[in-house]
Amino acid sequence: MEIDSRDFLNSPPVKTVRFGGSVSDILARHKKGDSSDYDLLKNQLADPCIKDAQIISWLQEIRSCVVQLNEDHEQLIYTVLRLPWVGRSQAVVEEYLAFLGNLVSAQTTVYLRVCLKMVVGHFILMRVMVCVEGVNISDSEDEDDTDLSRNFDQCHKALQVIARYVPSTSHFLMPIFQEKFPFIQKSSRTLECYVHNLLRVTVYIPSIRRDVLDLIIGKMLQLDVSASRSDIEDAEYIAMQNLQAHHQKEEGLFDMDEDLSASPPTLAVTSHPVAERLDTLMAVLMGYVKDICYVNGCLHVERTKDLYRDLLSVFDKLILPTHASCHVQYLLFYLCSFRLALAESFLDHLWKILQNPSQPAVLRQAAVGYLGSFLARAKFIPVLTVRACLDLLISWIHGYIDSQNSSGKQACCDVSLHGPFYSTCQALFYVLIFRHRAMLDGHMKKEGLEYLQSFNLERVVMCQLNPLKLCLPAVTTMFAAITRKYQIVFCYNVIERNKRHMLPVVRSSTGGDCVTAKTNPLDSFFPFDPYLLKRSGQVIEPLYQVWEESADAELFLSKTVQQGSKEDDDDFLCGEMAKGDSIVGMTPSSYDSNLCSPSSVGSPPITFQKTF
Repeated sequence: MEIDSRDFLNSPPVKTVRFGGSVSDILARHKKGDSSDYDLLKNQLADPCIKDAQIISWLQEIRSCVVQLNEDHEQLIYTVLRLPWVGRSQAVVEEYLAFLGNLVSAQTTVYLRVCLKMVVGHFILMRVMVCVEGVNISDSEDEDDTDLSRNFDQCHKALQVIARYVPSTSHFLMPIFQEKFPFIQKSSRTLECYVHNLLRVTVYIPSIRRDVLDLIIGKMLQLDVSASRSDIEDAEYIAMQNLQAHHQKEEGLFDMDEDLSASPPTLAVTSHPVAERLDTLMAVLMGYVKDICYVNGCLHVERTKDLYRDLLSVFDKLILPTHASCHVQYLLFYLCSFRLALAESFLDHLWKILQNPSQPAVLRQAAVGYLGSFLARAKFIPVLTVRACLDLLISWIHGYIDSQNSSGKQACCDVSLHGPFYSTCQALFYVLIFRHRAMLDGHMKKEGLEYLQSFNLERVVMCQLNPLKLCLPAVTTMFAAITRKYQIVFCYNVIERNKRHMLPVVRSSTGGDCVTAKTNPLDSFFPFDPYLLKRSGQVIEPLYQVWEESADAELFLSKTVQQGSKEDDDDFLCGEMAKGDSIVGMTPSSYDSNLCSPSSVGSPPITFQKTF
């Protein structure tokens, strides 16, 4: 760490002007009631033009009598803690760290918290007040990255010194981290600095890592739910329109051939301001995950397992219960891509939540939604693992139908009674939509067809619980098209019957009857819908299975349900399903999302972000 020490070395002792005598004498007179020199000492320490040599001289004397500095001298200590030591010469920094160590070891109960607050307060960009024509103006957040890195290094050295002298430091940090966390509407750079520094603390105080992740991810979820998919997509569309208009204005339209062949302009950052802040933090967290799990380019299994357990704990506590979060859950998605065993462990965890009847129904439904979306979207999950999970899902579904049939009661289509069942059926259909091609391509087609036929999907579709009625329309339509194509099950009669009952008459709270049709009765969403953040999206893109709609699927989607219901079972289309070359607009994803992941062109990393 290169720190300029020329100020101290070039400052001769004769220029160190002091008043009031030694610190020990000043404290003695203050104890007797004479506070004039004591107040003078505080004023000298608070001088914004104080020199390095003066700081060192005062700190050395204060250290020598630190035992005397009890709660009666807190104003003096607070003044010392406000000294501008960060970014000073090497000699000042070392003397200040020595002072902190002596202070917290001698007066732990009195000054530990305030020392920690001082250090953590430097984890964000410090604004400088500049006086312009008698008016104090807050300077911008622009700061040289080299200086920023050096300043943060000094802060972490200070925290490590305190932790070395006071082993119980970790118990006091989390409330301070919470208190000092910048408001989520602060700039991306401010949030980035603070989060990066919190994560850096977990490297040398690992006992607080789970709590730190809990705090950070909780804040990120606030950003996530504040930036809906539709809002992000609208912002991207408007920004792209403006960019194209600006591009055309600058380039002109003189050479039409050149314009047609040129690549369209692209946006390097996420346009939505809240999403851009989230994008920045996702990039920081993903960098942290990789740096923790990989040592010299090789996966460190034990460290990866420990981080997985911590993230899974945060997932259960915060992410799983949060409805319609769009991006934060991709932290686990990314971590699971490092090793198949992690992905299988995550799937097993979700499966156990679904199976557990003591869990709230809403969490069981969310868990199976995660399970289905993860199986459908994660490229790194092989077909064998997908088949193993499908076996579990279909077995559970048939078991549920059996239990309803044997209950002696008339089963009815009621989401409040059978929510986990309907969500499980939808997850099964969703996985088949995305993964059927991998099971039916090439020489595996015959075996794959036999495998899918063994599911007895006709029983599921035709049962009195009627799962197709409550699934998302896009999922129902695509599932019907694919299963009809391969003669696995014919769904259009059920879909037509359901369509006739999709407009129930309900009583309005304002009086009278109104006719409504709820298109998402399960209130479901697919957690791993396309990733929309650009900077961090570069990490997710190669791991992500996009929806490639085939020509046959487009044909089926163009057919009306009435046409499908009039065709008999012999009217199946033959031949292989053509693979799509591109992503199309309509995807079997969440109800309010029909756009796929954009091509990600991320901004360059901030240079102060060192490896963790």
